[in-house]
Amino acid sequence: MTGKSEAAIDLEAEYNNRARVPDHPAVMAMWRETAEAARAARPPVGIAYGQGEREVMDLFDAGPGAPIAVFLHGGYWQALDKDWFSGLAPAFLANGVSLAIPSYDLAPTVRLGRILGQVREAVEAIRARTGARPVVFGHSAGGHMAACLLSEGRVSAAVAISGIFDLRPLLQTSLNTALDLDEREGAALSPVFWPVPNGSTPGGTVLDCVVGGDESSEFLRQSRMMADHWAANGVETRYETLPGLNHFTVLDPLFDPDSALVKRIVGLAKGGA
Repeated sequence: MTGKSEAAIDLEAEYNNRARVPDHPAVMAMWRETAEAARAARPPVGIAYGQGEREVMDLFDAGPGAPIAVFLHGGYWQALDKDWFSGLAPAFLANGVSLAIPSYDLAPTVRLGRILGQVREAVEAIRARTGARPVVFGHSAGGHMAACLLSEGRVSAAVAISGIFDLRPLLQTSLNTALDLDEREGAALSPVFWPVPNGSTPGGTVLDCVVGGDESSEFLRQSRMMADHWAANGVETRYETLPGLNHFTVLDPLFDPDSALVKRIVGLAKGGA
């Protein structure tokens, strides 16, 4: 599943997206500005899903009985939090879908396995609140965790945006300084090697792998690999590249209530495939 020999490519250049996209600070500033505006216009409900300071999430409630989606943020499991992404909420509220955005602890304070445990707990808190498995979508590290949750049967569907499904290439990059993964742990925490959800698995069997058309060849390969592998094993998958978008601007469609990506997630949240 590794495709092209890792020795033949510059893994640091392929996976270090902040270095790859010099104007990423401007995009992230937009995330912050829209987030502040969204929270001011419609303050979320704060929900603690654990005892830790970061074991909290914001719920932007579309009203009684509304379906719910959960967004898992990126940052290579070592940066950012829920407050950066409140700006996604208006597009979903406009379509009658509630949005939950959890924070979680970051590496190197905790290991990646613990972070996965925290997002499980966040999703279970939503399930306890609504009585149903939510659809989950995530960006980058969040895309990785969305696929993990689908494998475990905890969600109704998953949309992984610029996800990483085989963590082993990261071991040879500076990104692993905080993660401190070895070969064994990297493989064990890679959802491409996890059980494939199927008809006998509680939960959903729909996985979308979406990636920016201007992203690195490795990000394109990872999404294609994951979609093809799970499709070959019975999962309903979709692989889609979004032309002209990089690893940061790939989130741009999520701010537009009429974008195809928002409509897709809304449809999944409302029970359509």
